[in-house]
Amino acid sequence: MTATVLTGTCSWTDPTLIACRRFYPRSGMSPAERLRFYASHFPLVEVDSTYYAPPSERNAQLWAERTPPGFVFDIKVFALLTGHGARPDRMPPELRDLLRDPARAAGTHPVYLKDFTEEGIDRVWELHRSALQPLRSTGKLGALLFQFAPWFIPSRDNRAYLAELPRHLPGETLAVEFRGGGWMEPDTAGRTLALLEHLGLAYVSVDEPQGFPNSTPPLAAATHELAYVRFHGRNAGTWRERTAAASDRFNYLYDEDELVEWAPRIRELAERAATVHVLFNNNFEDVGIRNARQMALLLQHD
Repeated sequence: MTATVLTGTCSWTDPTLIACRRFYPRSGMSPAERLRFYASHFPLVEVDSTYYAPPSERNAQLWAERTPPGFVFDIKVFALLTGHGARPDRMPPELRDLLRDPARAAGTHPVYLKDFTEEGIDRVWELHRSALQPLRSTGKLGALLFQFAPWFIPSRDNRAYLAELPRHLPGETLAVEFRGGGWMEPDTAGRTLALLEHLGLAYVSVDEPQGFPNSTPPLAAATHELAYVRFHGRNAGTWRERTAAASDRFNYLYDEDELVEWAPRIRELAERAATVHVLFNNNFEDVGIRNARQMALLLQHD
């Protein structure tokens, strides 16, 4: 392989990971201690909390301070930017105040990007540009991940939205994950990948349950100097369920044969890209940790 391949998980703070006590060496560790411990085992992590609330400069500063040189954070962008709804009570006041209907600012019912004033929409983008500066300035900011909603389909408006992403976030590495929507079907995949490459966006290859409207085929492809792979597990029974905790949906431990299936695909990506990020989103207890370690060893002993 000619590329740098980094392997990690999509969370270091999941409650089930902490509670299972099979990764962190002791209970009662502080947030700082947990991140430092995680970063002593993996070179990469994906931040999931920024999907539920916009990134904050204070958190980004702490993440930068608590990790060694060369550690990389991929950041999942705020739900509003990917067609999803978000709860106003989880937003900073400065953003809630820019809703078109002020009465919704104190509620828990989801709002969408269209529910904000133009100033509010601009502020959502600005939060991503300014808040991540501590990671950017220390060389620890990886990709900004756009995980689009299943209803984000290959329409003219949505292609135009993709084309606008680099303008809103100039100079950043932007990665795009589709949840079905028809983008990666046999008759559309070629056009989709060509579009992403033309726009300078990294395609996110996925492994996930198949046969659902929000399923994306497990096609490994690189459209940017960064290739990005996310493993969601293959728990078909919970893939579309509303579970008590998000981690319950991803309770799936890949066996070695399933990981071996992906090893040659990742090696091929490493021949076509400068860097490959391999992330495990099966965040139930320590199963993602175990699979990330297994995959790193598989690739190391090529």
